[in-house]
Amino acid sequence: MIECVPNFSEGRDEGVVRSIVESIGGAPGVLVLGWEMDRDHNRSVVTFAGTPDAVIEAAIRGVGRAAELIDISRHEGVHPRVGAADVIPFVPLDRGTMEQCVDAAHRAGQEIWNRFRVPVYFYESAAMTVGRRRLERVRRPGFDGLPPDVGDVAAHPTAGAAVVGARGFLIAFNINLATHDVGIAQAIAKKIRESSGGFRFVKAIGLPLASRDCAQVSINFTNFAKTPFDEIWDAVAQGAARLGTSVASSQLVGFVPLRAYAQSPGFFQRAENFDESRILENRIAQLIK
Repeated sequence: MIECVPNFSEGRDEGVVRSIVESIGGAPGVLVLGWEMDRDHNRSVVTFAGTPDAVIEAAIRGVGRAAELIDISRHEGVHPRVGAADVIPFVPLDRGTMEQCVDAAHRAGQEIWNRFRVPVYFYESAAMTVGRRRLERVRRPGFDGLPPDVGDVAAHPTAGAAVVGARGFLIAFNINLATHDVGIAQAIAKKIRESSGGFRFVKAIGLPLASRDCAQVSINFTNFAKTPFDEIWDAVAQGAARLGTSVASSQLVGFVPLRAYAQSPGFFQRAENFDESRILENRIAQLIK
């Protein structure tokens, strides 16, 4: 079994997101675990799993529907993006392997171009060049100045490009501050992320949330087994206090593996949207009864 967690550049029109989810769920043998929208990010995340063949076809269908319904040239939102179907990572689950996920990424990428003429850039373990391993390097303005890995144009005029990859399990977690000063969130993000000398396996950015009138520290944990979750929470809370504010709330995006939850239950229980169905193994068990 492998998993796919595509991020689509639409978080405000529920009809569009539901249509994408339905196209994914229509692929034979795929199990849709869940989906969610974020109005400020203007982004949605869909999680589904199954055999490699089933997941590949579901991902391709989702990209096609997104390319049909989303015009990236008119998109507005606080989260970085380069495509209607922005990021499509394949992740090994039960008895799945990274090699299977790399193969899935490459097969899906070729078919995305064949069917929809959306160019593809491969990242993380699926990267075909060392410079494209890190997602943020691929998703910079103008990409990296090199041709896409699949396709003969840098971007589709309305669907943009798809960044397709294979990686280990990533946990996305947002911490909202009791201030609308995005500079504070950016300062805290800089302090905790690995690229600025903070915690290993942590990516973080500061973003404004108009819907909540607050600033957010948006965090990705890329290797949960080596992540001190409680230390990172404390670092955010202490950084906020030094800058004259505090933590207001937090949210888990998607699912968390049982092993990660067992490392630090209190950290995940702080999330306002957490319940035990957010544990990946529990959710799969619920759906295959």
